[in-house]
Amino acid sequence: MLPPALPFFVGRSAELAALTALVDRTSEPGGTVVISAIDGTAGIGKTALAVQWAHQAADRFGDGQLYVNMRGFGPADSPMTPAEAVRVFLDALGVPPDRIPSNLDAQVGLYRSLLADRRMLVVLDNARDAAQVRPLLPGSPGGLVIVTSRNRLGPLVAAEGAEPLTLDLLTRAEAEELLARRLGDKRIASDPMAVEDVIARCARLPLALAILAARAAAHPDFPLADLATELVEVRRSLDGFDAGDAATNVRTVLSWSYRQLSEPAARLFRLLSLHPGPDIGLPAAASLVGTDADAEVDDVRASLAELTRSHMVAEPASGRFGFHDLLRAYAGELVHSLDPQEDRRVATTRLLDHYLHTAYAAERLLRPQRDPIALDPPQPGVRLGALADLPQALAWFTTEHPALVAVVAQAENSSYDTHVTRFAWTLANYFDLRGHWRDLVETQAAALRAAQRMSNPVEQARAACASGSALVRLGRFDEARASLDRAVELYRALGDPIGGAHANLHRASMFERQGSYADALRHAQQALAHAREAKHAKWCARALNAVGWFHAQLGEHGEALTHCQQALVLHNELGDRDGAADTWDSIGYAHHRTGDHERAIDCFRLAIDMWVETGNRRGQADSLVNLGETLAAADRRDSARDAWLQALVILEELDLPEAERVRASLRRLDAMALTDRVQ
Repeated sequence: MLPPALPFFVGRSAELAALTALVDRTSEPGGTVVISAIDGTAGIGKTALAVQWAHQAADRFGDGQLYVNMRGFGPADSPMTPAEAVRVFLDALGVPPDRIPSNLDAQVGLYRSLLADRRMLVVLDNARDAAQVRPLLPGSPGGLVIVTSRNRLGPLVAAEGAEPLTLDLLTRAEAEELLARRLGDKRIASDPMAVEDVIARCARLPLALAILAARAAAHPDFPLADLATELVEVRRSLDGFDAGDAATNVRTVLSWSYRQLSEPAARLFRLLSLHPGPDIGLPAAASLVGTDADAEVDDVRASLAELTRSHMVAEPASGRFGFHDLLRAYAGELVHSLDPQEDRRVATTRLLDHYLHTAYAAERLLRPQRDPIALDPPQPGVRLGALADLPQALAWFTTEHPALVAVVAQAENSSYDTHVTRFAWTLANYFDLRGHWRDLVETQAAALRAAQRMSNPVEQARAACASGSALVRLGRFDEARASLDRAVELYRALGDPIGGAHANLHRASMFERQGSYADALRHAQQALAHAREAKHAKWCARALNAVGWFHAQLGEHGEALTHCQQALVLHNELGDRDGAADTWDSIGYAHHRTGDHERAIDCFRLAIDMWVETGNRRGQADSLVNLGETLAAADRRDSARDAWLQALVILEELDLPEAERVRASLRRLDAMALTDRVQ
């Protein structure tokens, strides 16, 4: 009864092996019915896998193979009943109509007695749930049952001991192999870039790849690049994935799963398309829906579980939910056709408020000494992430980083200019802390555009200053100078000395990176003058440290230690651990330059401990590099190597050019060790 195997089946070697491994269990003495429950999203290839393996393993089941499509998901809302399926099997097993009982229980009993002591394979394809297939399970061991479904068949796993097997998207290599088998190696090799585009646009979904391959095969003279371009042009819809009938139309196939969802889960599925990031957590999903009570959050959690069971969304990590691009496109079509524009706008506002207010709370944990900004209250129905301490704040930022970058772009594209400027302020410290300076430049550029549209000079100055700082980090000095000069002009016009101090410290950093320490010192002194004018202790402390640092760079170590000690007193009074760590690093450097290596080592280690405490990876790396230099100068080479290796790991993780300097230092140590061995 098996349908024919697909001629272009590829991959799934691990899954095929897992099914084969179950065969040995079918003949175990005293065993139970062996069941494999294959689940996965629409178009993932569940039926293809089951049928492919069934043909390969047919000789292992000498008494036959039964197959039925349970129609759990299909064009009609009429899944096959267990009674219908049992009757199909009884007919296939050769039972005369007049011997078939009229009662379902009796039919099931007859079916099971006929399978007893037979070695048969039963394939129950496209099941809606466990209840639909449970009456069709044999009553005694000896054969194997394969059940496929778009839903996770947890009850079969729990009660009947089924072995779950969830199908994922094809690998990139498997996707290319599918195209090559359909179109030939020569055509695939002729335009590898187009092949990459096609695979990406098809989201490595077997059904989508098969449809596109069929279209390309029907037009052998069409370049693959043209097909890839067509997919780009329709990337926001599923119009490019239609082979002419319902079973091979991606939109139609996905609709069969969508129609089985409860109303809350269906609404959440649609709204998830408004989220621009790769995955989403429960508080953000609850904010999309709009939840004012904890019980409503539980309802959203239940809807996410339903979507996960039905494979309309995936859960790539615990508590994180997302879907592949074709499901996203389908959800996007639905939300724009079924949900009014105002509902979409309000849901988007709630989503942006969730990220902005949670990020702001995380930022206050990262830098409690930072001068706060004012935020408008979140919209009703917004749920915020629960962050109790610095590690939780860092973990939240790290998890949500891709989504945060995406929501800033979404806010700009949707004309939420105030949100854009607030996001830029809120994310700047985290991006700088983790070395995400390209993200910092892009968000500040978005903020500057938003501030200009708002005609808001305060936000323009803030964005220009932060953007200039990030550009310095990236070594784009001409752009950085223009941005920082603009910030200084704006702060001067606004009569804001603290802003002027901030911008001048970034100017000093720019000249330092270019090796112009005298210019750097001059701007640090200007920053100190601005901070003293404003009588602002925090900025006085930071400017004092900067002045001391640049004195040390110029060999003026007495002046350096004097200014840095003054800065350290202020930082300690303010409880500014980042500022204190930076100042201990400066003091350590001054002692290193005077040859007092032991005091320098103690200072650097104090700085490193504080950087670790605050989670500042870049600061930790800088102090480790400086510690290594001092240890090497003190002829403690093994300890220097350890410090530099720790720094190198961090710098490589942050993808910073300073990593090459550390590699050079390590090579220098290797050369010295080799020389010692030769001598």
